[in-house]
Amino acid sequence: MRPGLWPIYSYALRAACRPQGRAVAAWIALLPVVQFAAHPATAASPVVAQPSPALEEIIVTASLREQPLAAVPASITVLGQETLQSAGLQHFGDVLGLVPNLNWSGGTSRPRFLQLRGIGELEQYQGAPNPSVGFLIDDIDLSGVGMPATLFDAQQVEVLRGPQGTRYGANALAGLVKIKTRDAATTPDFHAEVTGAENDTWSAGMAGGGPIGSAGSAWRIAGQTFSSDGFQRNDYFDRDDTNGRDESTLRGKLRWELTPGWRANIAALYVDIDNGFDAFAVDNSRTTLADKPGRDAQRTRGVSADIAGRIVDYAVRSVSAYARSDSVYSFDGDWGNDAYWGEFAPYDYFSRYARERSTLSQDVRIESDPGGGVDWVAGLYALRLHEDSQQRDEFAGELLRPLLATSYAATSIAAYGEAEWPLSNQLSLTAGMRVETRSADYSDSDGARFDPRDAMVGGQVSLQGPLGESNQWYATVARGYKAGGFNIGQLVPDERRQFTPEYLWNAESGMRFSSAEAGVQGDIAFFYMWREDQQVATSFQLDPGDPLSYVFYTDNAARGRNYGLEASLAWQPVERLNLGATLGLLHSEYVGYRYGDRNLDGREQAHAPGYQYSLSAQWGGGEGWMARVDLNGVDAFYFDTSHDQRSAPYTLLNLKAAYLRGPWSVEAWVRNVMDENYGVRGFYFGLEPPDYANRLYLQRGDGRLAGITLQWRW
Repeated sequence: MRPGLWPIYSYALRAACRPQGRAVAAWIALLPVVQFAAHPATAASPVVAQPSPALEEIIVTASLREQPLAAVPASITVLGQETLQSAGLQHFGDVLGLVPNLNWSGGTSRPRFLQLRGIGELEQYQGAPNPSVGFLIDDIDLSGVGMPATLFDAQQVEVLRGPQGTRYGANALAGLVKIKTRDAATTPDFHAEVTGAENDTWSAGMAGGGPIGSAGSAWRIAGQTFSSDGFQRNDYFDRDDTNGRDESTLRGKLRWELTPGWRANIAALYVDIDNGFDAFAVDNSRTTLADKPGRDAQRTRGVSADIAGRIVDYAVRSVSAYARSDSVYSFDGDWGNDAYWGEFAPYDYFSRYARERSTLSQDVRIESDPGGGVDWVAGLYALRLHEDSQQRDEFAGELLRPLLATSYAATSIAAYGEAEWPLSNQLSLTAGMRVETRSADYSDSDGARFDPRDAMVGGQVSLQGPLGESNQWYATVARGYKAGGFNIGQLVPDERRQFTPEYLWNAESGMRFSSAEAGVQGDIAFFYMWREDQQVATSFQLDPGDPLSYVFYTDNAARGRNYGLEASLAWQPVERLNLGATLGLLHSEYVGYRYGDRNLDGREQAHAPGYQYSLSAQWGGGEGWMARVDLNGVDAFYFDTSHDQRSAPYTLLNLKAAYLRGPWSVEAWVRNVMDENYGVRGFYFGLEPPDYANRLYLQRGDGRLAGITLQWRW
């Protein structure tokens, strides 16, 4: 084995030998294959040369400057349009398994609360919006409200892991997810598709665009509607659609060549998600008994304007964005009905949260000409966030406690800069810093008022250089931050009302390798993160007989540690066959943290699985037959900090076969082929009378779904 790969192989092998890590043994076995493929000239046996296409250069747009993936000193996953089309179906949640160390917590109809390397929110019942994972769609900030992440006509998904202290500041403590839809182009094109599947699932969408005049301006528009009964049955109503999905998407883009050297890219979106939420059953089955099924709806309108040009010898860029999201989230608090509860009736709880959130952001930056010695970028950023909400808790149709109406506004202002210096021996040094202030004002109908003010500093220092002819290595030390805040609601104890900012240090090193001759490219990164004044979402139940007295709040734990690795591989061993693999290994723990009378020192953090992996194989290309198989695996993880209940490890198998002829294609696909029954969210509390004993209640992930998609492209 090549000496340079032995530390990687031995680390992963030791992790896989643990009981919870054995499922990654298949991925680890590929490492010698990667070594062989990337360095075919050193193999002992002769290899018949295969014609290999040139490796596609991937451009990262979520960094301060658009640049090739190989030039970014950070752990990044980029899912291109072909991957999204062949591995996905409708929503970003369909391809989450392809991103190492990215997890999500349920409790919603679509993934909205994400965790990167074990860091991220689990829900937002009480408290002001304070996301750890940034989420952008065409530069529109939807952090914490990312349900509009439908994939129709999407061009690229970029996931930046680790604190983005220089790039995005307080909203990206754990990292950033950016979805970029297809740009307007001067080449005319048109795309239409229809889908029919089980569970009364169907969708229809059209997208197209072309030039405006002859000056290089262009337009694009895309629209789609999707509907499904979901994967639950409500026996009380004798219906299959109380947990269903009804999702509509409309997007538009305009590229406008203003004057020579200046252009504007304008993006607009309207997404209407009107999904049911009847996801929990008393017996943890897929058959519910709720007499008041909930709703998980979000209507988002947004627009962004990206204007770029040159002033003298400098590149200037302005990115403006606005979004408004109106959401309703409700659920049956007892998950039953009077007939089911019998002698204990009326036992009838219902909760409803309505929110109106708007964000307005402005980013102005100036860049030096590349290749002029020191490359640098500097900018100013401002974000105004406003959210009004109402919380209504009912018992037997009457208010259980007074309606809670809240008003929250926060203003963030930041100055940032980053520079890259070329050093000797083809090395380069990159350093950046961001200084940010956040001022917030909060009031509610209970008379509570808060006005926290935080000043925070983050940044990074990176060293990178070549490793052979086509390989790159990097080492980075970064500091990220997240603003402090407060917890709201009548049931939150006074001593738990406020919490302070969290800081995250990340030390990371990695390499990217590629070989056009062997048709292989990949990357691997090791990271060690240290969390200071760690913000932890905790919860407790005040009244065992009242399921709506389950209180959620955020607290500062002492410290935390998160470390592990991320790796990916893409290999074309022969023409028309593409193999892929990803691996995420993660160890997380609380350090010096106590919750009530429980000592959590050394315990894993919530929703932080020890491993995640994916294996894929795709055969075909161009016209004719195509087939793809995806296998995704996730380790067990703790559902929450307030209890020690864990999920079970699970593996999902997805299959797709297609036939392409001219502009037409037809696809047959099956998702979750083995109908794996897995949990995505778990609550442990007392629900069932008369003794209200604590039990674990699970929200299950999507079951098996088979369907056919017909497409036409021009």
